[in-house]
Amino acid sequence: MQFQVPQFIETEDKIIGPLTIKQFMYIAIGFGISFASYFFLSLWLFIIVAMIINTITLSLAFAKVNGMPLPTIAASAIGFFWKPKFYLWKKAQMTPAKTEKRVGIKTEEKKNSLGDIWQKLLTSKTPIPTREKTNRPAIFNQFQSHQEEYEVFRKITGEKEVARRVDYK
Repeated sequence: MQFQVPQFIETEDKIIGPLTIKQFMYIAIGFGISFASYFFLSLWLFIIVAMIINTITLSLAFAKVNGMPLPTIAASAIGFFWKPKFYLWKKAQMTPAKTEKRVGIKTEEKKNSLGDIWQKLLTSKTPIPTREKTNRPAIFNQFQSHQEEYEVFRKITGEKEVARRVDYK
């Protein structure tokens, strides 16, 4: 005995002519509101309100964004803006004893490691004497009138650029 397997399960059934029941309801409600506003508003205001309402209802019924219907996108957008956003990231704190056991290096070697120097370069306010020069290039003369502080840095390609320095305190 053979059974018929449904093939197009993602498409909605066309109930009322070429429209699905959701599309028909959006259009009926929108045009119903427009029709009711005809009796309460003056003609010029009715035309403006009716055009806005009918545009919204037609876009809710027929518009799709990346293959998703507009009501789904609108519900997702409202949920995104309505729900609280709380992102928490905590770096795992390891004690020095656990770090030494895990990595197998001495504390003196750890202090002079490349990562420690990189951390100092990123976070220190004073320059590291062996790595950075304290004298400022002439390019900074044009920026002296501002309260902001600028620095010259080299890209990986070797090009020099001037950028505003931001110290997060």
